[in-house]
Amino acid sequence: MSSRNAILDSLRQNVPPAASLPAPITTGIRFADPIKQFEETLTIAGGTLVRANGQQDLTSALAKIDVYASAAKIASLVPGLPSKDVDLSAIDDPHDLEGIDVAVLPGKFGVAENAAVWIPGETLTPHRAIFVIVQHLILVVPASEIVDNLHQAYERIQWIPNSFGIFISGPSKTADIEQSLVIGAHGARSCTVILF
Repeated sequence: MSSRNAILDSLRQNVPPAASLPAPITTGIRFADPIKQFEETLTIAGGTLVRANGQQDLTSALAKIDVYASAAKIASLVPGLPSKDVDLSAIDDPHDLEGIDVAVLPGKFGVAENAAVWIPGETLTPHRAIFVIVQHLILVVPASEIVDNLHQAYERIQWIPNSFGIFISGPSKTADIEQSLVIGAHGARSCTVILF
């Protein structure tokens, strides 16, 4: 018998017994005040939280955001909030999104533990690149739709075949070079979340 076969025979004779997989963790962390935790985590991630008094107050909440008030081009995908100097219905090529200062996107829900906002792909289609091309990002999320953790978040995602979605948590950032944090390195330079 060759040494190779001897090793393989020894391995076959010493197979450890099968073990069942551990039960999945389904609870996750809980917070006494998920909205407060969302705000604290968003601030750590480099973002800003603005509160609005219901959907009717969204326009005045937006006016208080400096980058929005001074923007020349605004693209809004939130129903009832108009775009400014941008006709998204006429844009088919993502390259034509260049030059947009602010994008206002509707978030389905937010996650308190990491300040991530879920944006379903059907909200962005056909403008999938908008959140990385714009200079400043504003996400609009109902305050009642903040969940504690990602376990709860994944339970809420409704997958459609061949669809996509994205969690966005704060502005673009990296610390790859010399572990020095750079905000806005390869995407939006700021991210504001409006809870209404």
